[in-house]
Amino acid sequence: MMDTETLKQLTDSEGYLHNPEDWTEDIAELIAKKEGIELCESHWELIHLVRNFYQTFDLSPAMRPLVRTVKTELGPQKGTSIYLMTLFPGSPAKVLAKLAGLPKPTNCL
Repeated sequence: MMDTETLKQLTDSEGYLHNPEDWTEDIAELIAKKEGIELCESHWELIHLVRNFYQTFDLSPAMRPLVRTVKTELGPQKGTSIYLMTLFPGSPAKVLAKLAGLPKPTNCL
């Protein structure tokens, strides 16, 4: 398992991976711990969804495209900003991108 010192070397000052190809589930667990999130099946479902989005479109989804994609892929119950906020407090698009090893979404401050 990776340690926090190695994670520091792989991430920028905001905690995003320098290289998305370095991502592993262990890294996601470490980042989640740092963010105060305990990952469950619902988190993983969304982490993998955004990783697929990134592979398809070569960008991290900002909030609106994220909600739209979740609604399309996982249904209207999960495709809401409220649902995403419960799993990824603060800025769901940013936190989710960080956990998924993706760059910071461009439309997020």
